[in-house]
Amino acid sequence: MYLAHRIRLDPNNVQATYLARCAGTARFAYNWALAEWKRQYEACKLDPALPKPNEAALRRQLNAIKREMFPWMLEVTKNAPQMAIQQLGCAFENFFKGRARYPRFRRKGRDDRFTLTNDQFSVEEKRIRIPKCRVPFDHKRV
Repeated sequence: MYLAHRIRLDPNNVQATYLARCAGTARFAYNWALAEWKRQYEACKLDPALPKPNEAALRRQLNAIKREMFPWMLEVTKNAPQMAIQQLGCAFENFFKGRARYPRFRRKGRDDRFTLTNDQFSVEEKRIRIPKCRVPFDHKRV
């Protein structure tokens, strides 16, 4: 059973720019959520009445402020920042269960990636369509 598909894309300049923006948005959302998690956790230690940070609350918080504070996030698919915060939630879950170390901030150039869910792209013949990207991608199976 396949759990994922590995597909090689051959992007032109416009598409490569869009992919880089998606990866940058995902990296920013991950780093923002990690910093916010640390801030909320420290506040929770000082005042136990405050709720502990969690992934769902951070996603709601980012969605509430991104139109005013980060309008450039709206130019890429919504999955880029949302999946990055979900990955941070999984990283913390693995940390708390002793399977991984404490999550680290992502760096540009080394951690350039983003994730799309199955309902956020479509495959037509030899083209992949990604939301908000105006030009479909040609692809080959690897």
